Amino acid sequence: MTQPVGPNRKLCLALVVGSGLVFAVVAGLLVPWHWVPGGHYEHVPAHDVFSAAQIKRGTSYSSSQRHLGWASLAVSLVVALLLGLTRLGRLLLGRLRGPWWFRVALGSLALLVIGVVVTLPFSWRSRSIDLAYGLTHQAAAGWWGDVGLTLLVNWAFTAIAMVMVMGVARKAPRTWPLWTGLAAVPLVFAGSFVYPVVVEPLFNHFSPMPKGELRDSIMALAAKEHVHISDVLVADASRRTTTLNAYVSGFGSTRRVVVYDNLLTDVNQAEVEAVVAHELGHAAHNDVLLGTGLGAIGSVFGLGLLGLLFADRRLLSRARVSGPGDPVAIALLLALTALGTLLASPIENTISRGIEARADRSSLAATGNPAAFIAMQKSLAVHSLSDPTPPAWSEFWFGTHPTALQRIGMAKALERQ
Repeated sequence: MTQPVGPNRKLCLALVVGSGLVFAVVAGLLVPWHWVPGGHYEHVPAHDVFSAAQIKRGTSYSSSQRHLGWASLAVSLVVALLLGLTRLGRLLLGRLRGPWWFRVALGSLALLVIGVVVTLPFSWRSRSIDLAYGLTHQAAAGWWGDVGLTLLVNWAFTAIAMVMVMGVARKAPRTWPLWTGLAAVPLVFAGSFVYPVVVEPLFNHFSPMPKGELRDSIMALAAKEHVHISDVLVADASRRTTTLNAYVSGFGSTRRVVVYDNLLTDVNQAEVEAVVAHELGHAAHNDVLLGTGLGAIGSVFGLGLLGLLFADRRLLSRARVSGPGDPVAIALLLALTALGTLLASPIENTISRGIEARADRSSLAATGNPAAFIAMQKSLAVHSLSDPTPPAWSEFWFGTHPTALQRIGMAKALERQ
């Protein structure tokens, strides 16, 4: 029996090396690697900012959630690898019938449902802890609705990606990593562009910030940071969480600055301005566009790496698949993607922390109020029960933002400069 033709190894290697170099150059030139240009942030002891009770409560809560998160991640990864690297994936997906694209879409849903089910005990326990600590008052029905809606959104994006990869692999078995890599770039940008107007409204209701002194102040900050916005949106996040937050998403005509409704009621105006100035800093530096671009380059790198792995007949034999065009190969594709995502997390999050630090500097420069910035960081940490001093390795691997104490130390260092 003739074995299926695999992807061209040299082409895949060229994609990995080329996209890796492009990623390194773009990140090296555009990512702000120094949190405090020309210096270092000050070390701020936790007891200088938080009371003993706040430290104890934040550490207890964060430790519980951190261990649940690690356990959930480990279980989901083990299950994904078992389904992808053994005959279990074929036994499950081989039962599906219909056109190949239908089996891919339905198989993607089945695998995602399994992922949700095996991690559900951890998610439910995490919700229980949030309830006990007062971080949420959401009813179980609303929580289950969010779980189901998140599953459907993930399925839509996953199914599109899997059908694209497999469809191209079936047509061009030798060069599919190149064509899928080229297609992934515009798809990543398109996804980032439409996400604020297609996905975000599924989870929250947005309304314009009411006219008044705060809105006028924010519009003045936007002008100061050279960011054009027609409005600031308020999300009804308080029905889901008591934590305070704001964010910027999209780019071009879909860019939006959003604040949580409870942020407007739980802190004073100066602190709200410090938060929004941070988000305007993201917009001023086109951070969403930068993150999207790096993600697109990373997708090309990942597809090249997948091509190299799918050229290994031993791996395909272990997974009982003939190649990436085989509908049952989605279990292997998702398993390798999950493993790759975990391994890439330190790089992604190191970049994220640098970008967040730059937005903090923008906030301090725009407001000229370090005291409000420091008070804001304390308020955010207390409301979210953040661990003031999380384990260093956990912060390195999973931390997307500098800690509250690091951000306060940045403000003090910049104020001293």
